Amino acid sequence: MRSPYERKLVKTHVIRKGEDIAEVVARYSEGLALPGDVIAVSESVVAISQGRAIPEDGIRVGLLARVLWRFVTQVPYGVGLRSRATMQCAINECGAFRILVAALVSAFTKLFGRKGYFYRIAGAQAALIDAAHTSPVEPYASCVILGPRDPDSVAEEIKKRTGVDAAIMDINDIGGSWVIGKTSGFDPAVLEEIMRDNPMGQGNELTPICVVKDLAAPGGF
Repeated sequence: MRSPYERKLVKTHVIRKGEDIAEVVARYSEGLALPGDVIAVSESVVAISQGRAIPEDGIRVGLLARVLWRFVTQVPYGVGLRSRATMQCAINECGAFRILVAALVSAFTKLFGRKGYFYRIAGAQAALIDAAHTSPVEPYASCVILGPRDPDSVAEEIKKRTGVDAAIMDINDIGGSWVIGKTSGFDPAVLEEIMRDNPMGQGNELTPICVVKDLAAPGGF
């Protein structure tokens, strides 16, 4: 369904490690994003700018990851932690004890038909890990991309540079849309609904920024 809000996609260069993502967003959105709008930014490019794209062949996989990845449910919309490399990254991010507890609790609750406990216990950083070959954009096609650090602070810095409210978002092509970092001038649930059809795309579009017009304006929703 087409969004009733006007959405302006912003094409960028390939973002690299060490770039100031707030400066990049400010530069590309200059003259387009105005007070009352919201700038939505893909969580992947934020993570990449923070150096959180890890070449898969450089990840040392331990015994726990070699065991646990096999028990992750295979789903049609992505790999998630169902690979040795992504499971190892989850262990590195969240700690071996927490991941092991999450796996044991998840296995137990599944016996009673209750799902979703693994990520509740493991935490958001485990859920945000994207497997290698999820993105076709080089040089990141062969990288595991971790979730961004401190997305709320990133959104605040974007607002400081642009004067416009901002959100860091995790969106997929099957209707998943989550605000994981934000400023305070808008309703995140409204933005998630607006972005649910993933207008930024999940291929090589190079449009990791979307300006949603008038979302935060008084009376705008």
